[in-house]
Amino acid sequence: MEVVPAWAPAVGFTLLPHAGGFLGSSITKREIPVWYEALQKPSWCPPNWVFAPVWGTLYTSMGYGSYLVWKELGGFNEKSVVPLGLYAGNLALNWAWTPIFFGAHKIGWGLVTLLLTTGTATAMTASWYNINKTAAYLMVPYLAWLSLASALNYRIWKDNRNKK
Repeated sequence: MEVVPAWAPAVGFTLLPHAGGFLGSSITKREIPVWYEALQKPSWCPPNWVFAPVWGTLYTSMGYGSYLVWKELGGFNEKSVVPLGLYAGNLALNWAWTPIFFGAHKIGWGLVTLLLTTGTATAMTASWYNINKTAAYLMVPYLAWLSLASALNYRIWKDNRNKK
């Protein structure tokens, strides 16, 4: 019987969020040069090259935080349903944003998705705080970025909603 190496869960949890980012990147790469570039954006919009390294860093910290919570609670069990369930819901919403915003060009629905993502991230962080403070602190940059992303999505929606 083969035993899973001790490092495998840490690596698996840390890499999991990148799966959605990787899948969404093909949509983003296709839509940036034509559709996204044509949108009116505020002066404080970060340059396009910033997004990939920021999301890569955030996905890594989210994934490692989820591993810390999973480990602290002794794996998947009754105690982990809420904190890891919030995380799963948050990841699903996070991953859904790209096909909605970039793929379907639904800027308003992208904003709704982003606000729900921010809400679940906040609830997740609060639930993680009582389990593993390091895991919760790893979410602070994510919450800050979601705030910026929500403001940016709102401005893009507001400034482009009358365009066809």
